[in-house]
This record gives sequence, structure tokens and C-alpha cells, in this order.
Amino acid sequence: MNYYSLNRKAPNTTFSDAVVRGLAPDKGLYFPESITPLEASFFETIEDKSNTEIAFEAIKQFIVPEIPEDVLKTIVEETLNFDFPVVEINENISTLELFHGPTMAFKDVGARFMARCLGYFNKTNTNDVTVLVATSGDTGGAVANGFLGIKGVNVVILYPSGKVSDIQEKQLTTLGQNITALEVDGVFDDCQDMVKRAFMDEELTSKMQLTSANSINIARWLPQLFYFLFTYKQLKSKHKDIAFSVPSGNFGNICAGMVAQKLGLPVKHFIASNNANDTVVNYMATQSYDPKPSVQTISNAMDVGNPSNFIRIQELHNNDFDTLKANLSSYSFTDQATKEALLEIYKDYNYVADPHGAVGYLGAKKYLENNDAHVVFLETAHPTKFLDVVEDVIKKTLPLPSQIEAVMDKEKVSIEVSSYEDLKAFLLKK
Repeated sequence: MNYYSLNRKAPNTTFSDAVVRGLAPDKGLYFPESITPLEASFFETIEDKSNTEIAFEAIKQFIVPEIPEDVLKTIVEETLNFDFPVVEINENISTLELFHGPTMAFKDVGARFMARCLGYFNKTNTNDVTVLVATSGDTGGAVANGFLGIKGVNVVILYPSGKVSDIQEKQLTTLGQNITALEVDGVFDDCQDMVKRAFMDEELTSKMQLTSANSINIARWLPQLFYFLFTYKQLKSKHKDIAFSVPSGNFGNICAGMVAQKLGLPVKHFIASNNANDTVVNYMATQSYDPKPSVQTISNAMDVGNPSNFIRIQELHNNDFDTLKANLSSYSFTDQATKEALLEIYKDYNYVADPHGAVGYLGAKKYLENNDAHVVFLETAHPTKFLDVVEDVIKKTLPLPSQIEAVMDKEKVSIEVSSYEDLKAFLLKK
């Protein structure tokens, strides 16, 4: 499988090169040259397959033979060594819990998968690779955990000071070893802009091999398609029409779901559920794509004003707005509505969601006002990662899971930066 740049001004390349580069030389996102649907029998018998069998069959066309089948199977098994349960909320809505991994966030899968791919490609390389990643919340912790101790890989995480939760900050600033946290005086978009500038800085790229572990990276983004297959496996015998409401920030997760759909997964519709950062909501209403500065909310992992992966979504729909409109709805919800949803889910259904899941629940309800389907919203992080918000709303003290307790007493270690020049100076010293 070769990959091409969505800017279409760079040569096509291999999976390994796309993973190591992160961005194409023309600064475009990589995209697979083809997506071949799986056999109908794959979906007909999906309930008989293990999660690792499902994932391996779904992703191998994008990776083999660059990573041999036996190695890829091991990577998939190591990536997916936790559960992905679907929990019924009511007769029309369920949630897919994606927080059972080591950092209790959905990004554990992509980070662990990418780390193992990069480790495989780098095992004979004498030069270190520096993974540069911006985070608005959960990406940093997942990447830090996934890449911890990987030979020949240094990880530098940029996060906005005071704009991630205490637990999220602990997860990305306390590991040490090959992980460095840079605390940025700004918002997530500032962090993401610094990362993009670094990739375009020839003085930097001539001296070091940079790659990204944000969902712009093909190996971080693609494995997220597993979630949608795992959901279908659990609901296939119960519901005919299944739609997905995905809390959306950089739009990588919902985009991966659309790749699963291209592979043949029966999906009635996708719902991009957004907080106050409503660039895509406005685009779907006006056909005018106007990025704007991100707004801080209580669902901070979705505080993205210019979602990188939306161009991939457009490509999946042949850059045809009407085709996209038929497959995607997008809604925006306030913090107040999110808090009301958290309380409603808890009081009416005895389920504790996190703020991102609550936005997904609101998107599901909104879609069901005029459509018939069973809607699954993605619960993307454990509620204890947002203790101050969740406990204040539901008036209940939540017990801390072992994964969270393990980092609470560790000492935060970060380096403060306020400009791209600070970042560049730090990288050149490494």
C-alpha cells in the first residue's frame, strides 16, 4: 500500500516512510491510495471472531508486507489487551467505552499501535527519531505511555498551560525516561501551530528526524477504525440500523470510522458532536470552511478550532459536499448543556459519563429527534479524568481507578515555553 499527500505536491510513499515522516514534504496529510472493502462474509461472521482477529484483518491491507503478518499480529495483540464494552443507556442509545486502557482514554489504541510500528521500523536505525506531539488533553498521556521506553524514540509533548485537567497533566509530566513535557503559554492551537512550524523548519529537519504522534500520523489515525468494528460485533444481532455519535475535536476518530464504513461496515450515519468549537458545524450549514481560534470548554480534548483531519473526511467523500452531507451531521453544544446531560445520564440511567461522552450523548439525542436508528456515542475518557466537573455536577465522589491513582502522587516535571523560538532552541539542544 502506498500513501499520497492530500496536498498532491509530494511523491507517493510507503507506509513506513509515512509513519516516520508524519507529514508529507508538501505538508499534506498522508492518505492510502486505495481502500478495498472486506468480503461480505467478514461482517456476516464477525461475532465469531476475536477483537484481535477483526483488527488484524481490517488493517493488514494498509500495512503488510512492510510489516510482516506475524509481526503485525503481535502488534495488534499488544495494542488491544483490554476491553471495549458497549453499554446500553436506553433502547435507542448505547455507549462504547474506550477508557479501559492504561491512560483511560480512547487514544491509547492509536498511540500503542503507532509506537510499536515505529519501534519495528527503527530497530535497525542508528539515528533517534523525535516524536513531536501537541495535546489538548488525552493525546499527551496516551502517547507518553505508549512510547515509554521505546528504543531510539524521544517524545516531546506540547500542552497548553492550565488548560488540561490535573490528571491529564500528571499523566504526561511524570513519566521521565524518553518523555519530555513542554508547558506552553497559550491554547492548543498554539501548540499545534508550533509542531507544524517545526516540521516546516529546514534548519531543524536537516539536523533531526521529526515525526508526529497526533492523529495526522497515519499509524495513530487508522487503528481507530477498530472501535467501530468492535461495536458492530456486539450489536449486530440486536439492531438493524446503527449510527455513531462521535465527540469530535481534531476529527481523527470519526474519520477512522468512515474508513471502517469504506471497508464495508454497515453504518447508517455519523454524527460529529462538538462543543463550542463549531468550525465543522458551520461548514455543514454553509459550505464555507472558516477556522477560528479555539475556545476553552469543559470537554477540553475537543477544543480545536481548525481540525486537521477534516480534509481526510472530505477525501473519503470525493470532496463532494452532498455526499458528505448524506453521511454526516454535526451539532454543537454549550458547557451548560453538557453539564445538564451529565446529570441526566446519571439520574435517569445511573451511568457516569465524562464531559466528552456527554457531548456525544447530546448529539445522539439530537439526531434521534428526526431519525430512526440505534445510536452509539463514544465514551472517550474515564470520568475520573475530569473529577472537578463530574463530581460537581452529579454530587457524588468517584473512586479513582488504579491507573489514575498510580500517577496522582508523582511529581510534575515540565519545561515552560512561550514561543516557537523556545521550542526550536530546546530541540536543537537535544
